[in-house]
Amino acid sequence: MSESMSAILPQTDEKYHHLGAHVETQNGVDGVRFSVWAPNATEVAVLTDGNGWQHGQDWLNASDSGVWWGFIPGAGEGTRYKYSIRTKSGKLLDKADPFAFAAEVRPNTASIVHRLDQYEWRDSKWIEERAESNWLEKPVSIYEVHLASWKRPWDGREYHTYRELAHLLVEYVLELGYTHIELMPMAEFPYDPSWGYQVTGYFAPTSRFGAPDEFRYFVDYCHMNGIGVIVDWVPAHFPTDDHGLANFDGTHLYEHADPRKGFHPDWNTNIFNFGRFEVCDFLHANARFWMNEYHIDGLRVDAVASMLYLDYSREDGEWEPNHLGGNENLEAIDFLRQLGVHLHGDFPGAMLIAEESTSWGGVSRPVYTGGLGFTMKWDMGWMHDSRDYLAHEPVHRKHHQNQLSFRSLYAFSENFVLPLSHDEVVHGKGSLLSRMPGDDWQKFANLRLLFGYQYTMPGKKLLFMGGEFGQWEEWDSDAELQWGQQSFPLNDGVRRLVGDLNRLYRDYPALHELDCSSDGFSWIDADDADHSIFSYCRKSRDGQTIVVVLNFTPVVRYKYRIGVPNPGSYVELLNSDAEIYGGSNVGNLGEIVATQKACHGRPHSISVSLPPLGMLVLQLS
Repeated sequence: MSESMSAILPQTDEKYHHLGAHVETQNGVDGVRFSVWAPNATEVAVLTDGNGWQHGQDWLNASDSGVWWGFIPGAGEGTRYKYSIRTKSGKLLDKADPFAFAAEVRPNTASIVHRLDQYEWRDSKWIEERAESNWLEKPVSIYEVHLASWKRPWDGREYHTYRELAHLLVEYVLELGYTHIELMPMAEFPYDPSWGYQVTGYFAPTSRFGAPDEFRYFVDYCHMNGIGVIVDWVPAHFPTDDHGLANFDGTHLYEHADPRKGFHPDWNTNIFNFGRFEVCDFLHANARFWMNEYHIDGLRVDAVASMLYLDYSREDGEWEPNHLGGNENLEAIDFLRQLGVHLHGDFPGAMLIAEESTSWGGVSRPVYTGGLGFTMKWDMGWMHDSRDYLAHEPVHRKHHQNQLSFRSLYAFSENFVLPLSHDEVVHGKGSLLSRMPGDDWQKFANLRLLFGYQYTMPGKKLLFMGGEFGQWEEWDSDAELQWGQQSFPLNDGVRRLVGDLNRLYRDYPALHELDCSSDGFSWIDADDADHSIFSYCRKSRDGQTIVVVLNFTPVVRYKYRIGVPNPGSYVELLNSDAEIYGGSNVGNLGEIVATQKACHGRPHSISVSLPPLGMLVLQLS
């Protein structure tokens, strides 16, 4: 690590430096030091490929802290191992190392000894600039990716490697103008259909795509090309697999013993015991691990609502109130607040993003004001309201105008990300495109309109892979995206539009600088339900103003008058109905001159031709 980078990334004595498996030399002998927390075990041995996986060949020593430790001469980098733990009842449990830095490719479940000090990072410039970044005022446009199903090799291998994916993804993301990639969980997991949300190896990047240092190369390469990397992180729950954290030393060590607090009925998983210091310490160390050792730029924390509420997905009698009589999980809340304070304090410019689906207040507000301490929060309400509104036939949308205008009542109560995520294209929901009403032309026009609305409303942006070219089919996690569809003109038009929206969003401060402030947004008209038209202004801190008009019907509106903030000529920056996007090319010849005719409470106005199922983005020239 370079001198300048070490001044930015904290060099603290992390828990994962002590627990787990570490290559070292003792008394001139090379080997591996093993340490595992198992306070209720009666004996612990290390099973390795060097001792025939025999219990009793390599013992660990007990300590008063509940940590078992020992040194095995001759073991080294690449040694496969497990802990053989004898419980108080005499049963032997074979467990993967909770702090292992690498793991076998599933279905095998052993841990692998791996050193963390072998990779030479080249991203010091990115890390230094990140430390000075206020992402609330910068463009944040996120491409959400499931690596296993983004693109697959043609040579018969199951997956591309991390190195291959680095080059393929970065080239694609740069072409489309995204600022960040968000990876669905990268920590090791045994069950493919869980997509990584049921973790067994919290400190090990999944071995499906290669070795840990190859994942470091992936992140490094993204940074050297100006792309940030966000990783989904799952501190809410973990699976019941025999080799994992569940019943680790024969007791409920990591999970809460009371099933009303310790078992998740929706996912059949265990819930971490946030009231136990050692468990919270494990998770805090893990969050820091990804930022320290893999230079991750942000964690998107999964299923936060399930952590906040004791009665989440539970009926009366299936949960127990806290000591104050409420349904809040006070221990989990304290854990999250400490997480935000420590990560924001120690990793300047890193993001902590909450997937939180309720109206809990202050999720993205500082802890010192009573908030949870996240940088941003997914706006799930926007996602559902937008999806439901667009699903209506255009003739019926006039009855649902408030589904889009309602957001203005809470739009600045949090620092929001506007997500069109993987959750919207699975489990029989269909793809974004397939859910749009009308014939094929209208479906694509509606999809372009949805993206235009997303990119011009206040909030950071997220789109799941495949949406950017209008994939017809629902996402299949067991196959690559339908890349061949990009060759069709309407699909290619969507891809072109997404790229232009990303560039527009990045290039114009009015569209990103005040994303999280009410100073950056004002309605022109949100009440024209009869025509299903919305119009609004976006503003930058220095007064740059952009006017956006959305027509949610397939009817061209000629000479439609809109009040504007200033006199002068307004230039079309983007028209979602342009021919290059697959549209009908209805527009305004590039420019409209405002007249001194009052409209929408403003002294000046413009008369525009609104394209069918289209959006105009205009700026005063």
